[in-house]
Amino acid sequence: MSLDALYDPPLMPHLMIDGLNRYHDRPCLLLGDNVITYAEMRALVSQLIQALAARGVGKGSRVAYISGNRPEVLANIAAMQIAGCVGTPLHPMGSLDDHAYVLEDAGIEALIFDPTLFEARAAELKARLPGLKQLLSFGPSEVGEDYLALAAGFEPVPLVAPDVKPTDLASVNYTGGTTGKPKGVMSSYRTSAAMTMIQASEWEFPEELRMLICTPLSHAAAAFFIPVLQRGGAFYVPKGFTPDLFFDMVEKHRITATMLVPVMIYVLLDSPRAATADISSLQTIFYGASAISPTRLAEGIRRWGPIFYQFFGQSEAPMVIANMRKSEHDPDNPERLASCGRPAPWVHVGLLDDDNRQVPAGEPGEVCVRGPLVMMGYKDKPEQTAEAFAGGWLHTGDIGRLDADGFLHIIDRKKDMVVTGGFNVFPREVEDVISQDPSVGQVAVIGVPDERWGESVKALVVLRPGVEGSESLKEAIMARVKDAKGSVQAPKSVDFVERIPLTPVGKPDKKALRAPFWEGQARRV
Repeated sequence: MSLDALYDPPLMPHLMIDGLNRYHDRPCLLLGDNVITYAEMRALVSQLIQALAARGVGKGSRVAYISGNRPEVLANIAAMQIAGCVGTPLHPMGSLDDHAYVLEDAGIEALIFDPTLFEARAAELKARLPGLKQLLSFGPSEVGEDYLALAAGFEPVPLVAPDVKPTDLASVNYTGGTTGKPKGVMSSYRTSAAMTMIQASEWEFPEELRMLICTPLSHAAAAFFIPVLQRGGAFYVPKGFTPDLFFDMVEKHRITATMLVPVMIYVLLDSPRAATADISSLQTIFYGASAISPTRLAEGIRRWGPIFYQFFGQSEAPMVIANMRKSEHDPDNPERLASCGRPAPWVHVGLLDDDNRQVPAGEPGEVCVRGPLVMMGYKDKPEQTAEAFAGGWLHTGDIGRLDADGFLHIIDRKKDMVVTGGFNVFPREVEDVISQDPSVGQVAVIGVPDERWGESVKALVVLRPGVEGSESLKEAIMARVKDAKGSVQAPKSVDFVERIPLTPVGKPDKKALRAPFWEGQARRV
């Protein structure tokens, strides 16, 4: 080992092993009636690592996974990390074309899947992608090998971290872009370690941590894995999300923390159970992923107390660019509640103009980031990487301003992405589908204000000459996108317009298109 390793910090695999080794009979995961202790989780992780190795999957292997919420998801995330795999989660609501593109672009060698939900999709991907060498299934499957049965044939052994450097590639997560194709965000081990250390320093976790996870384990839970393990806490996972399931879990298990996207908070507040359920054990509601209504947030604080904690980030610099602590949530200050907190002191955050210069105090500028939290770049996209890193900063695409108290307000989006209910929708991908309709001459997709979802997807369509607009045609356009891309991407409304304004260089002027819908709003995303 070189002398350089003398200064390498602990990385996610080291932190994961340390957390799993600290406890034995404590519950680590409760899903339905299934309770898994730390010792059982540790043993399962060891067996899964050996199963991966038996099929030639290990350090540097490109592995994708797609699953519903089941105990093996967390164990597999840990196994892939400790084996040194380069992981890529697949969106459970993505289309076949989206999944096939990601697998091919990322050079995926092995796909791990849940046969109860995704066996047909795995079969389609296997038929389409000859380079997909291994299909491993959480249980019996006609498509892939039974990953769990293979793992059961091995005896658990002590967990050993892989020989990886902070700058080695750890994951490739896909996010959309202006080219119409998703971009692979390459993150190093340094990135995830920095995120975790900032969480440990800044985030307000309860001393006794019983963490309710209602979002997909394959995505959100991974970011909470280390904090929960290090505190000897446990994940509690309901089979789905409804107000009754949520409130029942909190009451029965005395849940102390949870993570919700804003639309989930609205659903809970609108439930009759919001007034009657005993959630006195709940000390922290972490929320983020999309803008929240200050009015609904104030309502939540008045009903449940000062238990809300906001986080802000993006795939390129995950989760912890800015944070708003529980005590900073003032229900009588709507402007404060519309902010995303103060920039974390562990990263450099600047507001820059188009020439990459800091803007004057109080003026809006693009939120830009430096530090170990930042991605390595976009996979095989040198031009877009160079654009994102212009001037030696990561350009987030969000336009923000800092108020007199140092709170960051996101007031507009330089990029065209729409965030609806915590999910990212990239207009170019939707436009590409709509433009295939023979009745459509031009189309522009934007996000418009939505009290429930934060933003909803709207398509502005110029029809071809001679085509009459109708409600049935609007419904057909929405159905076309739903069939091709899924319900999240489908427009919630379609407007027929005479023309789409263009910028001086001939691109649709999205800012002008959005302006009438956001008029009078304090923020325009």
